[in-house]
Formats: sequence, C-alpha cells, structure tokens
Amino acid sequence: MMRHASLDDLAAFACVARLRSFTRAAAELGTSTSNLSHTIKRLEEGLGVRLLQRNSRSVSASDAGEELLRSIAPAFQSIDGAMEALQRSRNRVSGTLRLTATRQAYEMVIRPVLPVFAAAHPDATVEVLIEYAFRDIIADQFDAGIRLGEKIEQDMIALKVGPDLRMAVAAAPSYLARHGTPQHPRDLMGHRCINYRMVAAGTIYAWEFERNGLAFEMRVPGPLTFNEPGLMLDCALDGLGIAYLLEHEVAPHIARGTLTRLLDDWTAPFPGFFLYYPSRQQLRPVLAAFLDLLRRQSGQRIAVPE
Repeated sequence: MMRHASLDDLAAFACVARLRSFTRAAAELGTSTSNLSHTIKRLEEGLGVRLLQRNSRSVSASDAGEELLRSIAPAFQSIDGAMEALQRSRNRVSGTLRLTATRQAYEMVIRPVLPVFAAAHPDATVEVLIEYAFRDIIADQFDAGIRLGEKIEQDMIALKVGPDLRMAVAAAPSYLARHGTPQHPRDLMGHRCINYRMVAAGTIYAWEFERNGLAFEMRVPGPLTFNEPGLMLDCALDGLGIAYLLEHEVAPHIARGTLTRLLDDWTAPFPGFFLYYPSRQQLRPVLAAFLDLLRRQSGQRIAVPE
C-alpha cells in the first residue's frame, strides 16, 4: 500500500531538485547529507517511483520528479506567501522577489526603482533573469514577469508599468549614402535589414507598420540576424544595415546624427511594458511592495490587488 508523503519530505525533495545538490540542500535545510539522502529514499520508496537521477557529479529530477515538482511548487509558493504575510504586522518585507524580464524592460522598469526598493526593504532579495522568451513563471517559481502587453497570456493578471512605446526604423548616414533612403515600407525589400530572431518561437520577427488605419507586417531581407537588440543597434551604427528598434534606444544616436530615422510616420505608438503574474497566485508581500513602489515612482495608477 502506498504511504502518504509528508510535507517535510516533499519540501526536502523540492529543495534538492531546485539546488541540484544534496550538500547544498542539506545546508539550506539545516540537516546532514546522509539524513537528507535517507529522506529522499524513503519518499521514493513510498511513492514507488524514482524522483531524482544521481551520479558522482550531479543530481537532477527524473521525468516523474519534474512532474511532481510542477504540481507541488504552487502549493509551496502559497505556503511561503502565507508565512511571509505574517510578517506584515512587523511592517517589514522579506524574502526573494524573482522576476523575469527583457533587458529593455529591466532598464525601463526595474533598474530605476532598485535603489529605492533596496533601501526601503533591506531584508528583501531581488533576483532578475534577463531573457527574451516567455517562461512558465509558475513552474519556474518566478513571482512575476515583465514583457510587452500584447504578448502576455490571457490567464495572467497584467498591470501596466510603463509608458506607451514606439518602434523606430533607423540606419547610419554612411549606409544611406551607399544604398539610398527607403520612402515606403515596401522599399525595405530592396535593402539590407538587420533582423531579430525570436528563439523560443523559432522564427524571425516581422516588422510592424501602421498609418491612416492601414496596418501590416513585413518579413524583411537582410544578411544579419541577432537575438539581442543591443547587437542590432551596434550593427546599425557600424553602417551594416537598417534596424528596427525601440524608439528610446535609438533616440540618443539620432540626436547626435550617428543614426537617421526612417519611415517615422509608419510607426505608431503601442502599449508598453506590463508586469504579469498568475491570477490564482496569492500576491506575496515582497511583490506587493515592489508594485507599490512602481506605482509611486512612476506616478501611474497601478492597481495593486489586496
């Protein structure tokens, strides 16, 4: 007969799986490596499946272990949130705030408020993972993500945390002197464009244009493709082609004359960055404090749920 797993045993397994090490997990849990190994063995025998793959150098979750981890992670997050909520009576925010964001979102949304957040909440820790693909923030145990609003799944709570944005088509004067200046988006088909690869989607980003109610997308030709906008900007500055980047990224270079803006009347404003988190997830105090700071720093009406 299968024995029911205890909460302590499941917590021990989750810790080993997260840290990928019995030694580090034992230190975090305040126990010995041998006791922790015995706990995991007891849990596996009770469940009748192997949860962890072990060798002399590493530890990783098995397929069954990954499935179990995905199931119990939200529950442990809720427990952690409930325990942290008890600390509100002391008016102190603690724990780790884990965020996933693009570099542009970090620069525009997170970086400006980090000094104030760190000073106001010395017991809190902020962990930011910079990436461009979407993550399963429940399975990967993130508190929230920051992305452009149009890309966010419908089952997430999304809060606008920045101004509207615009894209900009830009090229160096040296490039335009050699290849000419496009007057219409369709002219880009005869130019050397610098493309952006969406790695998770496995495709090249289509440039978006809109004017007088006419909106369309174009996949443009070009010899250079990157998955990092900063490298695209560098290539545009080097005169290697035409780039399609966020307006504020190219604005300083346009002001200095090192880049020329093209097709300005074809790039309309669109909603900017949103912070999102699962609708069924209890709002942890550390995330609530971060949202409150964003609201106060930006002067925007960011609704922070109770």
